[in-house]
Amino acid sequence: MAKPDLFQPWAIRDVTFRNRIFVSPMCQYSAEDGYPNDWHFVHLGSRAVGGAGMVMLEATAVTRAGRITPGDLGIWSDDHVAEFKRNADFIRAQGATPGIQLAHAGRKASCVAPWQGGRALTDDEGAWETMAPSAVAFSDNAPVPHALTTDEIADLVQAFVDAAKRADAAGMDVIELHGAHGYLLHEFQSPLVNKRTDDYGGSLENRCRFSLEVVRAVKAVWPANKPLFFRISASDFEDGGWTMDDTVAFAHWLKEAGVDVLDCSGGGNTPSPNIPVGPGYQTEFAARVKREVGLATGAVGMIEDPVQAEHVIHSGQADCVLLAREMLRDPYFPLTAARRLHGDAFELADIPKQYERAFK
Repeated sequence: MAKPDLFQPWAIRDVTFRNRIFVSPMCQYSAEDGYPNDWHFVHLGSRAVGGAGMVMLEATAVTRAGRITPGDLGIWSDDHVAEFKRNADFIRAQGATPGIQLAHAGRKASCVAPWQGGRALTDDEGAWETMAPSAVAFSDNAPVPHALTTDEIADLVQAFVDAAKRADAAGMDVIELHGAHGYLLHEFQSPLVNKRTDDYGGSLENRCRFSLEVVRAVKAVWPANKPLFFRISASDFEDGGWTMDDTVAFAHWLKEAGVDVLDCSGGGNTPSPNIPVGPGYQTEFAARVKREVGLATGAVGMIEDPVQAEHVIHSGQADCVLLAREMLRDPYFPLTAARRLHGDAFELADIPKQYERAFK
């Protein structure tokens, strides 16, 4: 029985992923001053043990002010590196590839955790000033952000560069730049948020300028043998917002700048977008980029069943699937998926010896 396409290895540059099931970056809001702790070690490690091809650490702030909440991971200091390396080393030891998503929350920063309501922090709770391309608040209840100056934009490009160097020192084999879900890079890209009249606003090319500057600057310091991913919200799902046509144009530029994989998500720039949620509802985003741009893509969004995930890869809609909620429900989804799809010919090579008895 042939191995399913979902479990075929995938090589990008000098990194080979053992399969096409990746753990999507999922914020845990459980760090202190940016440092990973035992919660992250167990959370991430269990998914590496569970057979994922890549385990990507959650949105990790490149500056202290770039955190969504005070509990976000951060890599704005060299002191952070050792704890991130502990996680990367364990993930790799289990056969998975360690990756990290570098991010800045922009105007969606300085909030309490989602289970506390996700509202803006008060001054008594340690609120800090948020920032964005323009002084446009996320919602009626959110603070108006500081509109970044060109000098501040340059400083943030450097912050991404410094974070990328630390990610390499920590042993990460993949970087994903977070240009989705209404965070800073996405804010610059979208006309819903970016009202600038300088070189960083107006035309599509200008609105993409900051993101491309970050990509090129990170690419210059990130090892040439390691892949670079970019996560995009392929649609704002709002009239007058970012569209799939914009994504296709931007994807061409990202490809030229050296991005290896476009991780195709959606929404996040407005509080209540009109999203047609359903199984695989964003898969066509990945399929269109792959088809029209020739750039490798990742599909994400309500991919919950092994047969569904196999279909995405086998049909050529995407090169990998990134699972979030399903991985929270079942850290061992790749192992159970392999057993279901591969039947009696399922190989035990990627199963921890401690667990083999459950799969024979």
